[in-house]
Amino acid sequence: MTSPQSPAPEEFDVIVIGAGPTGENVADRTAAAGLRTVIVESELVGGECSYWACMPSKALLRPVAALAEARAVAGSREAVGGGTLDAAAVLARRDSFASHWQDDGQVRWLRDTGIELARGHGRLAGERQVTVESEDGGERLLVARHAVAVCTGSRPVLPRDVTGLADARPWTSREATGAPAVPRRLAVVGGGVVGVELATAWRALGSEVVLLVRGSALLPRTEPFAGELVADGLRDLGVDLRFGTEVTALERHAVAGADRADGADGADGAEDPSEVTLTLGDGGRLTVDEVLYATGRAPRTADVGMEQVGLHPGDWLDVDDSCTVLGVDGTWLYAAGDVNHRALLTHQGKYQARITGAAIVARAQARPLDTARWGAHAASADSAGAPQVVFTQPEVAAVGLTLDAAERAGLRVKAIDHDLGAVAGASLYGDDYRGRARVVFDLDREVLVGATFVGPGVSELLHSATIAVVGEVPIDRLWHAVPAYPTISEVWLRLLEGCRG
Repeated sequence: MTSPQSPAPEEFDVIVIGAGPTGENVADRTAAAGLRTVIVESELVGGECSYWACMPSKALLRPVAALAEARAVAGSREAVGGGTLDAAAVLARRDSFASHWQDDGQVRWLRDTGIELARGHGRLAGERQVTVESEDGGERLLVARHAVAVCTGSRPVLPRDVTGLADARPWTSREATGAPAVPRRLAVVGGGVVGVELATAWRALGSEVVLLVRGSALLPRTEPFAGELVADGLRDLGVDLRFGTEVTALERHAVAGADRADGADGADGAEDPSEVTLTLGDGGRLTVDEVLYATGRAPRTADVGMEQVGLHPGDWLDVDDSCTVLGVDGTWLYAAGDVNHRALLTHQGKYQARITGAAIVARAQARPLDTARWGAHAASADSAGAPQVVFTQPEVAAVGLTLDAAERAGLRVKAIDHDLGAVAGASLYGDDYRGRARVVFDLDREVLVGATFVGPGVSELLHSATIAVVGEVPIDRLWHAVPAYPTISEVWLRLLEGCRG
């Protein structure tokens, strides 16, 4: 039982709320500098990426890519024949990459690194103060000498205007990456990264997948050709794509076991099988076993005490380039990762964490911050060079600005495109290779400000593009960076030829 008296304060140098990859990296940096650091976590240490997002989803998608690559080459194609993925083996491998949803290894890492762990729900209680409520109702009061970092991430958003949504128990990304069995029929609502990746994975594992997209294109924040090629790839897999489609109502209802295909239980392992009927905006109806909503993210700030420091619960946290929260007195509160809405990507959250940790340490040591562009305490890459890979068939790899975004930013640019299938290395990679590459060239500064590659295996091209964009390497110098022959990277020669005119 909770004591009627306030808990005695426990003093630390740094308090981190949230033990996902971002929070772990903040804590690692501050602890390495000798600052006594505690990290607060109410769920599993390792966070969303480790158990419900990056790792399990990519573990589901890697066998899809491996099989597609084998089938793309004469000789290996005959070896694999027309076989399908072993769903049980894929799911078991997925479970191993999610550590079977146990965080023992991550907890050991904290202990070995010298970071203390406070299990429970953390809330700001005032300047440099955090209360931690444990599952048994106990409460601790933590006080920071130097800094508090909010690294609570984001959560899936469900629409509010769909009748029967709550009772239908739709999947979000969490349920979709951790499902113990393959649903026979799956509807995916949303044409963004989560929607297209999970449609790819579950279709390859045997689900009949319908992808419902409100707009007219997939991956609307990428170059238009990226969404078009991914749409072609999904159709080739057998996904039913429906654009301009809205869902107005959901209804989950029980199904007698004898009436269900193969007499199978629901994908969630429930004893009583059920299915979901979707009512669409045009009046049509669609019945599936599960429905996945992949329609956006919201910050996890609704219940972390934002009101105690003059901020609004549920809002994204506004930060400067050092990830110091704006609108709060002093320079003690930081927010890194998804929660600040700068770049909702795990690797960018870890990058921000390194910047945040360095800023906390510098201020604790009374050293000035270098917040100039590309300075040691400025997360400049969030706006100029955040890379992202979409692990569909084909893959999409992009960094920096699209052509449209560059033009809207007022830059004088041109796009240079090339058919990836025309590159010798690509034709060796797979028969009938289909893909496309684009770089966005700043005509005034003569540097690249963006790059997009679409095709099998293009994720490994991305880091070279990221270095070119972030490093603002002049085209004349890039010309001397010779790609090996015969690799897909040889496309750089064709792209640079276009830049040089």
